[in-house]
Amino acid sequence: MTSLRASSSVRSVLTSIGNRPSQVKLNNSSSILAPHRHLSLASSSLTPSHRSHSSPAARCACSAQSGAQVSGLRTRGDGGERTYATGTTPNWSVDDPSEMESQKFLQAGTTALEAGDMESAKKAYEQSLAVKENASAHFNLGVCRYHARDLEGAVASWEAVLKLAPQSPDAHTNIASCYVLSKPARPDLALDHLKKASALAPEDAEIHYNMAAVLEAVENLEECLVAYQRALAGGINRAEQNIRNVQAKILGAKAANEANADKVAKPE
Repeated sequence: MTSLRASSSVRSVLTSIGNRPSQVKLNNSSSILAPHRHLSLASSSLTPSHRSHSSPAARCACSAQSGAQVSGLRTRGDGGERTYATGTTPNWSVDDPSEMESQKFLQAGTTALEAGDMESAKKAYEQSLAVKENASAHFNLGVCRYHARDLEGAVASWEAVLKLAPQSPDAHTNIASCYVLSKPARPDLALDHLKKASALAPEDAEIHYNMAAVLEAVENLEECLVAYQRALAGGINRAEQNIRNVQAKILGAKAANEANADKVAKPE
């Protein structure tokens, strides 16, 4: 099945939902952005740049291995912006009654999601999928599961999206969010999915910011610095402070290494 693509008329929903994940307090200055997006109905194609087939996406914070942690969650919708996206799985036909019925449940789920009624939204998306499988309902069901703290279920939903729409950067980003929130955290798997998301949407500054936050948590400072710089170039101004912090860490580590080298060269 072909992936969802391209329609300049399609807009994502960046919605602040009342049941957002609470902030996670961590031990460094970075944070992972957590945009919440969703779809209602669909045109036949969607653009990655407009958050193709996205539901409320969970770009969230994590605890990294070996005790390192990424700082608190942040929602792209925090600024109050609210836009819409509509979408469907490619090759659907409006002449197929099952497809129309499935889209009806998809729309009902989106309406419930907007109202913050996660249970009703979840039920509607499950009904949409029972009638006919589609990427949008899988994606939005993943959002409901994520907000219910069912990370394993959310990952399963977003992996189902990737089977139907492999060009979805948001599905990869959301899976990464689950891995960084899981216990124990899996920053290695999170980075793998963020790299795939970045390859699909190289101009997405939020992906670079999220990747930088995870890289900083695992103390991969050189790559982290590059990712923060890309995020800043893409318009995430808060990355400027992160860049200064990481540069200071790099200089501190360099000074410590030089001091240790001097001690080895000049034993007491």
